[in-house]
Amino acid sequence: MIIDIPEGKDPIGYVWGEMVPGIGVAASNFSLSVYSHSTLGLREFEAARLRIAQINGCLFCMDWRTERDGAKVEPEFADAVANWRTTDAFDERTRLAAEYAERYAIDHHNLDAEFWSRMFAGYSQAEVVELSMSIGSWLAFGRLNHVLGLDAVCVLPSHATGR
Repeated sequence: MIIDIPEGKDPIGYVWGEMVPGIGVAASNFSLSVYSHSTLGLREFEAARLRIAQINGCLFCMDWRTERDGAKVEPEFADAVANWRTTDAFDERTRLAAEYAERYAIDHHNLDAEFWSRMFAGYSQAEVVELSMSIGSWLAFGRLNHVLGLDAVCVLPSHATGR
């Protein structure tokens, strides 16, 4: 980690809440709203989120699984996301979510008419905007966590006693 954290402070809480409170708290609220207010299905949501996590290399993000009403994606889901082009584990919307996330992150200048035709055949305009905002959040904040080294010191609550 490249940021000095005072003794006894949680790294995420300190960086996101105390270091730059005018920005960090707002960023945190935006990040949380993506999870709290999403109308996307869990598989589409997680396909896009995990693809961004894989591209960013954010350890915490790759380990995280979103839970909705007690449900999470299956353990093999991350491997399917990495192989979104060829996996038989995805329906068309899930595959499009992974493709859009990847292209948004590394090839956004080449989102052509053919892609948008496929995207709008599977998603409404409101869903595309929601997915775009979610991807933007994950891209920015997962990358921030990885670049600053926060992803290596943050521990999922389910792993806290195992590390």
